[in-house]
Amino acid sequence: MNIFEALRHDHDKQRSLVDALINTHGESSDRQSIMKDLKNELEEHAKFEERYFYNPLICDDLTQEKARHGIAEHHEIDDLIEKLEDTKMTSSAWLITAKKLHHLVHHHLAEEEHEAFQLAGKVLTDTQKITLAKQYNEAIN
Repeated sequence: MNIFEALRHDHDKQRSLVDALINTHGESSDRQSIMKDLKNELEEHAKFEERYFYNPLICDDLTQEKARHGIAEHHEIDDLIEKLEDTKMTSSAWLITAKKLHHLVHHHLAEEEHEAFQLAGKVLTDTQKITLAKQYNEAIN
C-alpha cells in the first residue's frame, strides 16, 4: 500500500459520514452519533495527513503551494465543525452549516485526489510512498 491508497481509504469513510450527516434530522441520536464519528475521523485524519503527506510536500517547490492549500482547508473544516457544535442541532442554521461542511469536505477530498496526489507522485519516490503509508496507517490505527 502506498500513501495515496492509505489516504483514499480514509477519504471514502469521510465521504460516507458527511453524506450520512446531511440526511439526518433534528436532534436525533443518529445525527449526534454521526457528528461525533465525523468530527473524530476528520480531526485524526487531518493531523496525520499533515504529518505524513503534507509535511514532506511542503519542502518541495512543486508541491509547496498545494500542501499549504490543503492544510488551510483542514482549518476551514475545523471551523465549520466548531460552528456546528455551537449551533442547536434542530435549527435551520445547523443544516445550512452542515451542507457547507459537506460541500467543503467533498471539494477538499476531490482536490487532493485529483491534484495533490498527482503532484506528490512526481516528487515522492516509490520508497517514500510506501514508508509514508506505513507510518500513516500505524499512527491512525
